[in-house]
Amino acid sequence: MSDAQMRWVLGFMSGTSLDGVDAAVLQTDGEAIAGFGPTSYRAYTPQEHESLQQALVQAAKTPLTVAMDPTCWRAEAQLVAQAHLDCAAQLRSGGASFDLAGFHGQTLLHRPDDGATLQIGDARGLADGIGASVVHDFRSADIAAGGQGAPFASFYHFALARFARLDAPCAFLNMGGVGNVTFVDPSADRPEAPGALLAFDTGPANAPVDDFVRARGAGAYDKDGALAQRGRLDGALVSRWVAQSPYLAAPAPKSLDRNDFAGVLADLDDHTTEDGAATLVDFAAACVAEAVRFAPQAPSRWFVCGGGRRNQALMARLGARLGAPVLPVEAIGVDGDFVEAQAFAYLAARSVRGLPLSAPGTTGCPLPVSGGRLIEPAGG
Repeated sequence: MSDAQMRWVLGFMSGTSLDGVDAAVLQTDGEAIAGFGPTSYRAYTPQEHESLQQALVQAAKTPLTVAMDPTCWRAEAQLVAQAHLDCAAQLRSGGASFDLAGFHGQTLLHRPDDGATLQIGDARGLADGIGASVVHDFRSADIAAGGQGAPFASFYHFALARFARLDAPCAFLNMGGVGNVTFVDPSADRPEAPGALLAFDTGPANAPVDDFVRARGAGAYDKDGALAQRGRLDGALVSRWVAQSPYLAAPAPKSLDRNDFAGVLADLDDHTTEDGAATLVDFAAACVAEAVRFAPQAPSRWFVCGGGRRNQALMARLGARLGAPVLPVEAIGVDGDFVEAQAFAYLAARSVRGLPLSAPGTTGCPLPVSGGRLIEPAGG
């Protein structure tokens, strides 16, 4: 544990699945984890979800120089900001205390090869609204330094492995809209040390299944994987998708935008909803299996976080395709719904100390990079 003072930090995450905002309070000095505080969740309403979904589609179609202008997304940014304020208010009403917050924002586009990433929201309004300092804009410094700007929870995964006293190489797998993996060597002395971490986006996770199910009028998503469990996966189609993907064959560093694999849905027009869901779930698992070939050491265990760990069909396919136990992250005493929110609390604590947030093994930046921008509340 470092000499820096432990503090209670609030972290937020609103992911590419567009389901809502997670908030979690973490006790940390930006190196070690001392305790877990309260959490809250504020779902996006159907109307808010639709507005953000339309913004994602529009951002993908808009010339980059225009799309990167935050003034294009004022209404959506205010929507996101209000949802975050609602989350913080829930926590404060329950007695939660914190003096710093990590605000990721809602990603509308992520194109690191073009030097661009855009997360919308209102960090200034959030700082004033919660009366605490806010760190935001976590990804830009990494991209400016030549990194992919993602994945960004890897340093926190290292801290979790140390907190859980894991002593063998392991993997943390986040299955949100996009899948990402962190291969962790807990024996390293710090997350930026050479060989401590290797992280990258594995491929599609929940996003294609959600979009497919929604387009079929079968709900907003496949709850618990019930549709996929009743379906028959098309193994030949999954094999073709894997073989035809240059992304899966490319070594790390690499990262994805939510919609990079949206084109596979066109191949499911003649499949039933159940069979299509089963096929997409197996594809997500196959992408994770492809990632194993880049692992520096075979993971002894896989810890799954994010909404995908609730999809029983997905967990079954991961178990079938990976050569090690696949467990929800709750197996080490962590709430898998709030790992990413906790991660941005942890990164905020690191940012204000000037510690690295990314390293060559996590985003491909040439050297460890700190980042984030600090905003003080009015009168603070």
